[in-house]
Amino acid sequence: MLGRAEPHRIVRLHYGRYMSDAQPESTEKTEHTEKYTHGHHESVLRSHSWRTVENSAAYLLPHLAPGLSLLDVGAGPGTITVDFAERLAPGQVVGIDQSAEIVEQAAALAETRGLTNVSFQAADLYELPFADDTFDVVHAHQVLQHVSDPVAALREMRRVTKPGGLVAVREVDYRGTIWAPDNAGLDHWMTVYQLVHRGNGGEPDAGRYLKGWALQTGLTDVESSASVWCFASDADRAWWGDSWATRALESKFYSDALDNRVATDLELQAISKAWLSWRDAADGWLAMPHGELLARA
Repeated sequence: MLGRAEPHRIVRLHYGRYMSDAQPESTEKTEHTEKYTHGHHESVLRSHSWRTVENSAAYLLPHLAPGLSLLDVGAGPGTITVDFAERLAPGQVVGIDQSAEIVEQAAALAETRGLTNVSFQAADLYELPFADDTFDVVHAHQVLQHVSDPVAALREMRRVTKPGGLVAVREVDYRGTIWAPDNAGLDHWMTVYQLVHRGNGGEPDAGRYLKGWALQTGLTDVESSASVWCFASDADRAWWGDSWATRALESKFYSDALDNRVATDLELQAISKAWLSWRDAADGWLAMPHGELLARA
């Protein structure tokens, strides 16, 4: 069993933000202004709607059983959430998201699937509208990378988890993404993406920091693992390449890159073309690593 880690300070000078890796708990409220790097453009939601428990939360599958209650933090369009609901029925599943519009979309999906054990609501991750010790499992997928204080967010997730329950998190590590063939345009995409994401106050390489954040939070029995999304088939390359070619020019990523002056319109057009070039390459291949966390409350 692991106890609460002693506070210590690490300052990251390379890609990371200047930050304290351990922050003392405080009873004072802290204002958090979060900026979601991806936004909710159709090209983004197209990607998010592909996600299921099988391809995005397989590490959690051995711990799921009918009757368990689950909170899905940052549920987005709800595809993972309704998958949980089908697997855990009659257990109650709740999905939350900061966007009321996306919550409505997720609720509509649940209705089309005929599910009665799942609900969705707009909520603030830092102030979850649930009592202490409410859920057997609290889950988040691709959420902590977008928040300015992931330790505080994890602490709040722990608060609403029943004693002995599970906190489960999976986050991408963008800097670990690799592709073939070599593509200077995608090299530049990575540089711009890192700058945009960090400019919005997030941590694009969150996957590698999950274990450390969990220990700072005081979670115990921490298990860390990793898995990879791989896009290599013609169909997968077309789907992923088309998504990012559009996102580079039409999503919030485009406007943030311009507003933050980290890329010009011409550079973003070149990035979009680079994604199409990768998509059309017969030997095109891309892998995105993800850190995974399972911990007891």
